[in-house]
Amino acid sequence: MASMKAPGPERKAKLKNREKGKRVMEAVVNTTSAGPVVRVAGFWKRYRKHEAVCGVDLEIRPGEIYGLIGPDGSGKSSLMKAIAGVLTFDAGEVEVFGVKLDSEGAAEQIKDRLGFMPQGLGLNLYPELSVEENIDFFAHLRLVSEKDLAERKQRLLAMTRLERFRDRPMKHLSGGMKQKLALVCTLIHEPKLVILDEPTTGVDPVSRRDFWAILAELSRQRGLTALVSTAYLDEATRFHRMSLLFGGRVLAQGAPDEILVLISGSLVALQAKSQVEALARLKAHFPQAEALGPWLRVFVEKADSDAAARQVETALAGIQVHDLYTTEPELEDVFVALLRQRRLVEEDRTATAPSMALTGPPAEDSIAIEALELVRDFDGFRAVDKVSFRIRQGEIFGLLGANGAGKTTVIKMLTGLLPPTAGAGRVAGVDMRRAGQDIKERIGYMSQVFSLYRDLTVIENIHLYAGIYGLSRSATRQRTEWIIGMAGLAGHEANQAGRLPMGVRQRLALGCALVHRPQVLFLDEPTSGVDPVGRRRFWDILFRLSHEEGVAILVTTHSMSEAEHCGHLALMFAGRLVADASPEEMKRQVEAEAGRLLELGTDQPMLAMEQLVRNGFSDVALFGNRIHLLSRQYEKESQRLSEVLSAAGIGLRSLTPRPLSMEDVFVYRVMALERAEG
Repeated sequence: MASMKAPGPERKAKLKNREKGKRVMEAVVNTTSAGPVVRVAGFWKRYRKHEAVCGVDLEIRPGEIYGLIGPDGSGKSSLMKAIAGVLTFDAGEVEVFGVKLDSEGAAEQIKDRLGFMPQGLGLNLYPELSVEENIDFFAHLRLVSEKDLAERKQRLLAMTRLERFRDRPMKHLSGGMKQKLALVCTLIHEPKLVILDEPTTGVDPVSRRDFWAILAELSRQRGLTALVSTAYLDEATRFHRMSLLFGGRVLAQGAPDEILVLISGSLVALQAKSQVEALARLKAHFPQAEALGPWLRVFVEKADSDAAARQVETALAGIQVHDLYTTEPELEDVFVALLRQRRLVEEDRTATAPSMALTGPPAEDSIAIEALELVRDFDGFRAVDKVSFRIRQGEIFGLLGANGAGKTTVIKMLTGLLPPTAGAGRVAGVDMRRAGQDIKERIGYMSQVFSLYRDLTVIENIHLYAGIYGLSRSATRQRTEWIIGMAGLAGHEANQAGRLPMGVRQRLALGCALVHRPQVLFLDEPTSGVDPVGRRRFWDILFRLSHEEGVAILVTTHSMSEAEHCGHLALMFAGRLVADASPEEMKRQVEAEAGRLLELGTDQPMLAMEQLVRNGFSDVALFGNRIHLLSRQYEKESQRLSEVLSAAGIGLRSLTPRPLSMEDVFVYRVMALERAEG
């Protein structure tokens, strides 16, 4: 499909009528622009006996970026499909552009003003077609004129940084590039409303930031209204307003700042000499306590910063504490607190799991995984280029990188699934190139796609994996008891795996990967789509496995908040290892190179960002109604920031230094490498 034929007379007539109808409809929309673009009242959707969405109400205003935030199974997709006019519902009303969607004919009335992008990496694209051919196909499907197509294609390709990939087949794009191409195809007919179902799931942080920048720019320049769903709570600041969903119901609604004040309290972060004992103490006193790498993080409800610090210090009496500080809670803390208050999550039964340590605490110099100059070529393409790193026994090691960076290829070589082109590696004391079955007996692997048998019960799945690894009856009984306690599966033993909540199912999958007591555990995106409570419990288990059982854990993730759980991180770019340090060290390195992170609050954030870029400020990113940028000279540049905005008639409401996140570090490093390589 290298070229498209010029439109014939029949198609030209259709285009003319379409444009005429479009102008009439735009006139109608303009006269009613004060009303909501989307109105949902008392919405219910059932699938047989399962209630997917229960009594949801919401309104989306013109030009607004509205978020639906919740884990898998919370009802986001069902609600979005109904708003897009492609799914019927059982009760309530859905109104889009003033049209009640109560029939197929009504849904047809709005489809020329609407763009819908389904969940999944590039699922609405054609793998064999190139980037440009996919765009042309959707443009002709939407009857976009040749003149408009040329202008829009050029603009959207520039915005998404896909210009130089016009001729590349879609199937050879990275996940982030596929999603940006899918967005271009969704926007090519310039809809007034776009509905995007989890567009950033499985996408690297740089592509995620690109994605949000494009939406924000189109919202400001063209008045685009967007409804976007996500399972990432750290994306909440990108929305003007949002609904938090759980179990098909609305947990909270409003602007991010309005939701944050629903639960009062303070966040305390600290480091302790005996981290395992300190975490156990904190969990006994506070329901929301977790380990993040060397840090312990506690949410203390109904307490100001001083009172929260005193309560934590009292709970840790006798334990040496250092680097304690307090800050405001994040949205995830509030989300978890709301779930607990409304008793929407089960009690945590994983804290008292018995320990079955392999050999006791590992020695400091005990190496579990070693990669030495690993290389892998595919038909002349170098996917992995001289990658080297070490992982100690009992360490949680994070392997980060953009889609297509080479992470999965590295794991396949280390686990013996793929022979290296060059280089060597050892896993659990075994040479990866010659080990074969020896490596498989010493490692556990948990893929992103569940490896459970859904029609088998919890016990049957555990026994099946025990049989695969050749465990005796007594060993199987012993390991089953340990897994039930470790993963908090008591009460679920007779339940089929396919009917378990996702968080419980993930813990069962982890237990099955550990049934043979491996020394090394490989995890590929282990908590994708899991609710915040389930994700925290999962990481609690990993913390105990590493600290109490001495298991070495190699984890890949796109969630930069999860990267904070790792004691050590390696960042891959274009097949190479470009950073190898602890999260704290990576942050210090970026701060030394690029300066402090500043957060700006203004009355016109999009216009302010545009002015800052024009005046030479780099690494500027929009986070909802706030702007983030890196500054090497805080005092000097803060004055210049105020002057630049004031000259453009933009009010500066606040200017606050913020600590760097791992997302800031990742984006800075990858963008610098992309600039260096042209």
